[in-house]
Amino acid sequence: MKKYLQMLAAAVFLTATFHTPLSAQQTKSGAPVIPIPSGEIRKSSPKAGSAPKIQIGKAETTKLANGLTVIVVENHKLPQVSFRVFVDKDPVLEKETAGTIDLMGELLTKGTSTRSKSKIDEEVDFIGAFLSSDGNGVSGACLSKHSDKLLSIMADVLINPSFPQEELDKAKRRSESGLASSKDDAGQIASNVGAILRYGKEHPYGEILTEASLAKITLDPIKAHYNTYFKPNIAYLVVVGDITKAAALAKAEQFFGKWTGGKVPTHSYKTPSQPAKSEVDFVHKPGAVQSVINITYPVELPQNSPDAIAARVMNTILGGIPLKSRVDANLREGHGYTYGARTALVADELVGYFNANASVRNAVTDSSIIEFKKEMNKLRAEKVPAEELQVVKNVMTGQFSQSLEQPGTVATFALNTALYGLPADYYEKYLQNLQAVTAEDIQRLANKYVTPDRAYILVVGNKDDVAERLKQFSADGKLRFFDAFGAPIQDNNVAIPAGVTAQTVLADYVNAIGGTKKIAELKDLTTKMNLKTPGPSFDMTIAQKDATKLAIDMTMNGQVLSHRVFDGEKAMESGMGGARPLEGEELTDMKEQALFCKEANYVSAGYQLALKGIEAIDGKNAYIIEVVRPDGKKSTEYYDMASSLKVREVSVQPGQDGEPATMTNDFGDYKAVNGVQFPHKITISGVFPVPMVGTVLEIKANTGISDTLFEVK
Repeated sequence: MKKYLQMLAAAVFLTATFHTPLSAQQTKSGAPVIPIPSGEIRKSSPKAGSAPKIQIGKAETTKLANGLTVIVVENHKLPQVSFRVFVDKDPVLEKETAGTIDLMGELLTKGTSTRSKSKIDEEVDFIGAFLSSDGNGVSGACLSKHSDKLLSIMADVLINPSFPQEELDKAKRRSESGLASSKDDAGQIASNVGAILRYGKEHPYGEILTEASLAKITLDPIKAHYNTYFKPNIAYLVVVGDITKAAALAKAEQFFGKWTGGKVPTHSYKTPSQPAKSEVDFVHKPGAVQSVINITYPVELPQNSPDAIAARVMNTILGGIPLKSRVDANLREGHGYTYGARTALVADELVGYFNANASVRNAVTDSSIIEFKKEMNKLRAEKVPAEELQVVKNVMTGQFSQSLEQPGTVATFALNTALYGLPADYYEKYLQNLQAVTAEDIQRLANKYVTPDRAYILVVGNKDDVAERLKQFSADGKLRFFDAFGAPIQDNNVAIPAGVTAQTVLADYVNAIGGTKKIAELKDLTTKMNLKTPGPSFDMTIAQKDATKLAIDMTMNGQVLSHRVFDGEKAMESGMGGARPLEGEELTDMKEQALFCKEANYVSAGYQLALKGIEAIDGKNAYIIEVVRPDGKKSTEYYDMASSLKVREVSVQPGQDGEPATMTNDFGDYKAVNGVQFPHKITISGVFPVPMVGTVLEIKANTGISDTLFEVK
């Protein structure tokens, strides 16, 4: 079934648009930090010099009677103005309703006591403005002449949100799709599990959205959080653009002056600490051809730490710049293990973190960890050469100076100064302090913050190919296993029953779906199914005859996107991209798909089969069969031990970027057609940006399909 669905990838990309909102980089608490452009370290030798003098624009700060702090940065180059209301609340532990704050932020702009969502969208569009919201407040931008209108809308959504139930339902459905996608996204899995490892689930930074927590989110906790924390006395209004201070303060009073203040609870949490010794944590991703490595741990590094600037230099040398950092030069250029290796050292007012990461081939997962640790230890043991240090400082100087070209940077500086208790001249002296960083500083901070022997070494990959070789990095020689959302799981050591082989598992499957006799009675099949994504929906019709002929039509809104046909010898595809013959592996795929039950032919057709073990799929144990086609194409198939039905198939397919992608098909809802069981629900993930759910609408057997349907023209 999987190849029927693989062709959808191109159609999804052609018909669906995926938007990524642009926002300022934020700390874990949601507070903004300085946006630093990326750059490449040049190869020419730099010369040390005094720090350049810079002129940072002036930010005026005033507090209204209700406690709202207003920060104004005038910039009259263009007739534009932006506004940001930031509520500076402590991070909140959400517990069983983790995800509430994000959904609350999303719903702020979805309706007020006087405006519906459609009305808000209409008014914003009419003035050509921008409006967004998140768990810390609202942001907007417009032409200066429309500032009153935009502020009216912003104040309404901030002060009078209605939190409509229907909008919460929609938001939860979108979140459900995102969760389904994240289950197969190795990078997102590493992000989720890494957060839990670093902070623990009893810290707000260690909470992640799960299916269980999403199901428990209702309007009650959303409204409770809003009513408790959204108060002007802990909020900032940042105004940047073509407006005077006097006008900005007048508008702030006009639109936000009636916002009522109140007491806001504060919270404190136990500071997470590094593991005493390194441990290896593993998330199994069946069929993965790459491993995602994260070497990570928490660090105590607040934004106002005296170490902050030098620590940023130190991390930039190690792996903070995409090109020419030490880890990238080693793993990417020196060994060819990866397309890119990075490190991050993140400062945060509660607790920061260190993370070294790369995606590497399975065969070099252990070697990559060795090289990461080598570079980390080298930075601790040896002083950085003066030339290398000066190159990095020059690059960072250029990045900082470039950031000043954006008017919003000055406002961010002012907000950071207030939020983190920075010295008033912190940014004026930033370049001076940057140039003062020495090789001794780098080595001292590397020994303080770079600790490869006290880290969580997290790997998301194929357990069969990778896991055993990672025990060398664990202080106790053991691996800890987690699911995609950070829940600990026991490595499945269920023994394969005596006498069970790959061949017996497949024979049991064939018998479970009806047996060879019933399968042989099938002369033709017509399957109609619908495939849904968060964007477009597709319809597919699959016709099979005599187990040798095949025709597949994929449509959207009645328009044919793709037509594939196989007459038993030749195959052709036509559609939006024109027509082309299918040859080689694609032709072999069509022959395989024409079969009513390909699994019944594995042995006679010369497939290589291997029983690899037992694994839990959705809480039920399943046999794992490695299947290698005569042409060398490999897949991994899972058969439920209790029902003998196939529940999953994993294979490597070409991804949209040309790189290999792991495609996972989950099968369920088996129903009998003419005495043969067929899955009526198929979830496809891995190749597409989001999972796709296929629902079989009907399957008709032995209707006498004409051979003309399979003619290759």
